[in-house]
Amino acid sequence: MKTKEYALEVGGKKLTAEFTDLADQANGSVIVRLGNTTVLVTAVIGKYEKDADYFPLTVDYEERFYAAGQILGSRFMRREGRPSDEAVLSGRVVDRTIRPLFNQELRQEVQVVVTILSIAEDDPDIPAIIGASLALGASDIPWNGPVSAVRIGVLEDEKNFLVNPTYETRNAGENKLDLLACGKDGAINMIEIGAKEVAEGVIVKALETASEEIEKIQSWQKKIIKEIGKEKLTIAESQPSAELVRLFETEIDKKLFDAIFSGPGKHQIYNLKEGWLKVFAEKLPDEKLALADFYFEEKINELVHREAIENERRPDGRKMDELRPLFAKAGGVSPILHGSGIFYRGGTHILSALTLGGPGDTQIVEGMEVQTKRRFIHHYNFPPFSSGETGKVGGMNRRAIGHGALAEKALSAVIPDKEKFPYTIRIVSEALASNGSTSMGSVCGSTLALMDAGVPIKTPVAGIASGLMLSFDYAKDKKYKVLTDIQGPEDHHGDMDFKVAGTDNGVTAVQMDVKVNGIPIKILGEAFEAAKKARRQILEVIKKEISAPRSDISPNAPKIISIKIKPEQIGSIIGTGGKTINEIMEKTGAEIDIEDDGTVFFTGKNGSAEAAQKIVEEMTHEYKPGEKYEGSVTRLMDFGAFVKIGPNAEGMVHISEIAPFRIDQISSALQEGDIVPVMVKEIDEKGRINLSIKAADPSFAEKKGIKPGTGMGGGGGFGGGFRSQGGRPERRRRY
Repeated sequence: MKTKEYALEVGGKKLTAEFTDLADQANGSVIVRLGNTTVLVTAVIGKYEKDADYFPLTVDYEERFYAAGQILGSRFMRREGRPSDEAVLSGRVVDRTIRPLFNQELRQEVQVVVTILSIAEDDPDIPAIIGASLALGASDIPWNGPVSAVRIGVLEDEKNFLVNPTYETRNAGENKLDLLACGKDGAINMIEIGAKEVAEGVIVKALETASEEIEKIQSWQKKIIKEIGKEKLTIAESQPSAELVRLFETEIDKKLFDAIFSGPGKHQIYNLKEGWLKVFAEKLPDEKLALADFYFEEKINELVHREAIENERRPDGRKMDELRPLFAKAGGVSPILHGSGIFYRGGTHILSALTLGGPGDTQIVEGMEVQTKRRFIHHYNFPPFSSGETGKVGGMNRRAIGHGALAEKALSAVIPDKEKFPYTIRIVSEALASNGSTSMGSVCGSTLALMDAGVPIKTPVAGIASGLMLSFDYAKDKKYKVLTDIQGPEDHHGDMDFKVAGTDNGVTAVQMDVKVNGIPIKILGEAFEAAKKARRQILEVIKKEISAPRSDISPNAPKIISIKIKPEQIGSIIGTGGKTINEIMEKTGAEIDIEDDGTVFFTGKNGSAEAAQKIVEEMTHEYKPGEKYEGSVTRLMDFGAFVKIGPNAEGMVHISEIAPFRIDQISSALQEGDIVPVMVKEIDEKGRINLSIKAADPSFAEKKGIKPGTGMGGGGGFGGGFRSQGGRPERRRRY
């Protein structure tokens, strides 16, 4: 086995790249380790061009359960199934980082496969990105890398930044920021952030810290690639013919400006493009239609950049920082829904529907990387009609998973703790009309739904997508324009999609994709400030519609009650094989969830939760002297009677504790089935309960007509004293 290893220290940990012949059929491969987390990354380019109008890049992120040192999967399927959401999201991060650095005219398929070999305290996504960069950079695949990645955290003082914090540190309460940044040459080309209302200025400083670490990794990668990298393949770039250019100038060029800047939007551009392709096919039938399509898109790209940078002109006539019309509505969709929100931002229309469930409705996640229970879940749907198209309805794709996760991350910072609000919360955001950032629209719609449902969120959250038009000669002229609330051609042809969500107090989530090599941090700082201004405008609209969470949850939502019992009492509630708890749930109709610390949750409607609570409280009640009850006489003994005072509790009423006078025979005073008042007199050292009827109700005997006896009665307690039976003294049996 041939092997060559390179090492670098990052954030106090060893980062290694090992090049071997283990996967030598791939164009490029590398094993990257960060701490004890290990990934194998391979890169392969197809041998033939694909007949497509896009660059066919695929990134697959393969989880392996053995990487966690566990036998995972379902009980009947002990192997990996479809990719988990975490795998999809990590694959998207790698894709979004490396994709801008390819020549987009490349039509040969490129596939990058990340296989997780071992996972420890460090997230595999950092070595996966670096591994993808090294596998591509050292291969013969044409690519404008390398690119590097680092994760940054920050403590509550918002001054001490952490480089590549572990899972444990990232999830600790004192960490306020989880920032993943990728970039090269002092610029950032991918950002993924989850935060606890962190100020924009702090995030910019975190990006500066990340950039410093990225440049160290970049230098390391460049040395490796220079030493072992293969000569790159040559791409045959197709240039538009003179005939194509003349035909475009004659037929389309003069119409393009009006289609983009004077028309209603994408439909007019679409119609113009259809006309162009039809004319091209008729006039130049021997040339590739894909080239005509590419040339049309490039001309739009040039036009929207030039007009934004030189004339501050946007397709719909808005100012650079102007939002489209906003609309917010909380509730009103249906009384069946526990909460709902409708949010419009221009042509982007979102319906968010919320459902509340009990603790037992949490989603159990048992993956290679994450093993947890999720009590807040956000899902996102993008039906084809939302963009005026036909297509397959249903199912999930990477984009839908990514958009849903981004909104969930944005809202998680304000979701109340389980102790305050023990419900499981699921929100589904339906993108019913799309023209720019439905994910950020979902954040706004979901905030409305949360408050409509009466979920006591800390504060409302809103999100906005900003864009960027960077001069084609930015290195020389430094010209650019940041655009707020991008749509249509700005989204498709712009250089940056910069999504920022947060509250009035700070940022909760960020996601950035670019179509260029990277964005200078200075520009990102401006984009953050523009996003903050827009976010606060949106929050005002939301708060005008609903200023705070409703005081009560929907009457259609289940009620949750919680009590605390001793952990040693859990077994008696569950019963053998779950018999007892299942009987209670069947009898009452409530759901019961018990945690290891003794917290018991009762979830139900129409009084079922209260009924189940009463049963469990009676089962676990600890009786104390002086407490009074009504109980049923279950058994008669010579020396007294047993009385049931709870589902699992019986006590003894000695014959001397029935009346204030002597009684000869117990049967003359009580019968089985009698309901009698009792008071707990004492609990002995074995936990047995002594009861008294006369202490609970001194007039009981008089009311029942019990007459005094003449024999030896009374005396004692449990097993004490003697009484006469047939004139023969006999020791009384003990209880």
